[in-house]
Amino acid sequence: MFKLPKKQKIFDIDKNTQFAERVVFLSFPAALVFLMLVALKLITPILAIISYITIIIFNIAFLFPLSFEIQMIKRYISSLAKGADFDLSKMNLSEKEAQEIADAVNAMHRFWSEKHEELEARTISDTAVLDSLPDPVIMIDTYGKIIGANLSAHGLLEKNIIDRNIEGIFDSNNFITAVSKVLAKESEAENLIFYVRKPKQKKLYAHIKQLPWISKGRAVAVISLYDLTKAMKIEKMQSDFVANASHELRTPLSVISGCIETLQSSAKNDEKAREMFLKMMSEQTEYMSALIENLLSLSKIELSQDQPPADKISLQKVAEEVIDSLKMKAEAREMNLIIDVDGKIPSIIADNHQIRQVIQNLTDNAIKYAVSPSDVVLKIARVPQIPPSKSFTVSPSEGISISINNKGPKIPAEQLARITERFYRLQEHKDLNIKGTGLGLSIAKHIIMRHRGNLTVTSTSYNGTTFTIYLPLKQS
Repeated sequence: MFKLPKKQKIFDIDKNTQFAERVVFLSFPAALVFLMLVALKLITPILAIISYITIIIFNIAFLFPLSFEIQMIKRYISSLAKGADFDLSKMNLSEKEAQEIADAVNAMHRFWSEKHEELEARTISDTAVLDSLPDPVIMIDTYGKIIGANLSAHGLLEKNIIDRNIEGIFDSNNFITAVSKVLAKESEAENLIFYVRKPKQKKLYAHIKQLPWISKGRAVAVISLYDLTKAMKIEKMQSDFVANASHELRTPLSVISGCIETLQSSAKNDEKAREMFLKMMSEQTEYMSALIENLLSLSKIELSQDQPPADKISLQKVAEEVIDSLKMKAEAREMNLIIDVDGKIPSIIADNHQIRQVIQNLTDNAIKYAVSPSDVVLKIARVPQIPPSKSFTVSPSEGISISINNKGPKIPAEQLARITERFYRLQEHKDLNIKGTGLGLSIAKHIIMRHRGNLTVTSTSYNGTTFTIYLPLKQS
C-alpha cells in the first residue's frame, strides 16, 4: 500500500490543501451580512453568531467530500508518478467531478501502461533478433558513442563497449575516418576492410550506414562488422595445402617420368632394367595413391571440423578390432600386439570411423617404426580430466585415454614438436627407406581436435615412444 509522508491533517485532509481558508472565504460574505443586520438592530448578536456558525458548518459539509476526494485523487496520481502501489478498493468517490477525474487518470494510466509494455516487448524482441545475428552489429549516436551492440559485437571486442566512443575501441584511423564521414552526413554509407590490433590481431570488414530520418531514438548510424580473420586462415591453409601437395607429388612424378623416358630410350631392350624401372614406377604410383587418399581424407576432416560427432562407441571394442586387423602385419615383424584395459571403460560420443582411423594409424606406425622383435601395447583407461593444449580447444571434462607404446629409437625433443606437421617425416625414417606420406599424424591431430580431445607424445631411450589419445566422454 502506498504511504504518503507524514503531514499535519485536518479531518484526514492535509493541512497544506487550504481547506480551512476556503471555508472561511466562502463564509465571509455571510459574516458581512450578519454584521450589517446586527448594526441595524434587525437581529441580536447572539442570533447572528449562531447563524454564522451554522453557515460555516454547512460550508464544511458542502466542501469536505469534494476536498477529501480530490485529496484521494492527488494521492493516487502521486503514487502512479512514483511507481508505487495504491489500493483502489479504498477510493470510493461520490462526487461526479471527482469520479470523472479519476476515470480520466485511470484511462490515461492504462493507455501508457499498454504502450510501455508494448515498447518493452518490442525492445526485448529487437534485442533478441540482434543477439541472434552471427555478425557483430553496433549502434552509435551523433557523437560516435556506442549506445547498443549485440552479443557477437561483445564477443568480438571482448570488452564492455556500451557508452564508450568508437575512437577508444578501434585503433584504425581509416575506420574512424569512415565513421566520421557518415556521422557528418558527408556519406550515406561507407564500406572498408581494416585491421585491429587489440584485443587480438584481426582483419575486419565494416559496413557503416546512416539510419533513416524516420527512425527514433539516439542511434543515428549502425555499423555491421564481419571478421575476415578465419577466412584468411582458411585461405592460407588452402594455399599451403596446394603448395605442399604440389611439392610432394612433384618427386614421384619426376621419378615416373624419368623411368618412362629411360624405358623409351637406353633401356628399351634391356629386360633387367625394364623390370627394375617398372618396380620403381609401381612404388611411386602406390605412394601417390596413398598421398592423394590422405590429402582427401584430411580435406574431408577439415570440412567437418565444426560439426560435433554423434556416434556412441566403445573404445575397447574399436581397439580390439584394430588389433585383429593388424595382427598379421605384427607377426610378420615378430611383434606382439597387447591390449591392457584399466577397469570398466564406458562408451563415449565420437565419430566411429574417424576414431578407428586414428587408432589404426597410430598402431600401424608403432608396428612400422618399432625395433623387432618387441611388443606394442595399447592401454585404455579412464581419466578425471583431459590435459589442456596450447594450440587448440580441449574439453575440460572427464575422458578416456588410449596410449600406444612401441620400443623404438628415441625421438629427439625438437622433432617431437614437429611430428604432427603436414608432410613432416623424421630423417632417420627416410634414411631407412620406411615408406610414408607424412600426413598420418596430421590427420590424427585434426580428428582429435574435432572431438575436443588431446594428443600427447613422449619418447625415451628406455621405454620407447608413447602416443596418448585423450577423448571426452561427451561432446558439448
